[in-house]
Amino acid sequence: MFKSIFAKYVSAFMLIILSSFLVIIFIISSIIGNYSTDAKSEIMENSAEATSTYIEGLFVYSDSDGIEGVVKSSGEAVSAMLEVISQRSDDITILLSDNSGNIVLAVGKDKNDIKQGASIPKAFMDEVNSGSAISGEDKLEGVFEEPHYTYAVPVYNYNSAVCGTVFVCAESVMLTELLQVIIKAIIVSILWVLLAALIAVYFITEKIIGPLKEISKAAKQFAKGKFDVRVPVKGNDEVSELARAVNNMAESLDNYDTMRNTFMSNVSHDLRSPMTSISGFIDGILDGVIPPEKHEYYLRIVSTEIKRLSRLVASLLDLSRIQAGDRKFTMAPFDICEMCREIIISFEKKINDKRLEVEFDCSDESLSVVADRDAIYQIAYNLCDNAVKFASEGAILRIAVKRLKNRKALVSVYNEGQGIAPADLPYVFERFYKSDKSRGLNKSGVGLGLFISKTIIDAHEQTIWVESEFGKNCCFSFTLELE
Repeated sequence: MFKSIFAKYVSAFMLIILSSFLVIIFIISSIIGNYSTDAKSEIMENSAEATSTYIEGLFVYSDSDGIEGVVKSSGEAVSAMLEVISQRSDDITILLSDNSGNIVLAVGKDKNDIKQGASIPKAFMDEVNSGSAISGEDKLEGVFEEPHYTYAVPVYNYNSAVCGTVFVCAESVMLTELLQVIIKAIIVSILWVLLAALIAVYFITEKIIGPLKEISKAAKQFAKGKFDVRVPVKGNDEVSELARAVNNMAESLDNYDTMRNTFMSNVSHDLRSPMTSISGFIDGILDGVIPPEKHEYYLRIVSTEIKRLSRLVASLLDLSRIQAGDRKFTMAPFDICEMCREIIISFEKKINDKRLEVEFDCSDESLSVVADRDAIYQIAYNLCDNAVKFASEGAILRIAVKRLKNRKALVSVYNEGQGIAPADLPYVFERFYKSDKSRGLNKSGVGLGLFISKTIIDAHEQTIWVESEFGKNCCFSFTLELE
């Protein structure tokens, strides 16, 4: 029943609204009940006092000393006056009785409901004849069909003796009509509020559920391997943020899938090409197709291809160790400036072949950092290899090491050349990613070098980044902790 968000929202809203209004009804009923009880009691008391005063005033003009004689002598005047007094409230009844409890006159709403031959109970009359006003519920037992609330006042004759009693009776001591009107108004308000809440909840949930349904559909497509699906994004609320996050995830998965396919293609090519060359050259030597004087030349080619295969396998093994968490780093101090000099010297032949202009900028003669020397050497060597490989003929190659204020060293590798396209910049540190998709310059790489470099730097809790002006230059930088 409550599987859908709409049903849950509607149920929750309706329950909250109904509970709130029930509490309001209870509070208002209590307030009005107390108020109406006080007001009704006051009306009954005033009516009883006014009737008693009026009857006592009639003894001045009557020779009788009992209430029955006064009522008979005044006749219709007494009935008319009591009718006027009883109209103070639409549900009161006024009774006049003698000292024995015999009802002399009845005026008001329930006068016809008095049982024939009924009289006031003796116990109640004894209380009233004592000369005090008395009020209570169901004091006139046996007089009316239904229980009544009663207020009784004694009547005194000209001798100041109790000669009768005035009884003001009502079925309820509350102002029931006012309470009923207020409750009806609250119920009507509840219905309108419930209707408005239902409409509001419908549109609110539809606004939430609509994008969630789109996200659900997209997730099912992702499960099928279709990462080109995107969720429509509208607004700037939390659901929109979720939709954007799903789209970003889809884009990342799509790029990862593309990079994985590219990686498989690259690895297949990088494995097949050297193995084909090695097999061909060795078979040629063994079959005598290649003359002895050419053996050394072709064996050197075979050696180069084997080294190429070795680098590929080493990168794959390195990646596997990093992902498994098996590669451990030994943190120790070493001179980062001296390491950079060694790397530059190792690239002497390649630098001379491309006639590059080398600039080495170190803020200190030596700068000691704390890191894993072999891992940092691997990063710096890889960055220099890329810089030389992608530098333009006769361009500038610059390696800089600087001391930063926050007790860190900054290592930068800069080259002038084609640079990196803005669309490729966010992905250069992703595994298997190669910006040189044509393999025009990067023939030996498989897109793992920068990913491994970033993983190593992250393990050192440092930062690596790239800045590039496409078509002009590129600069890779990373930080290390000073000793």
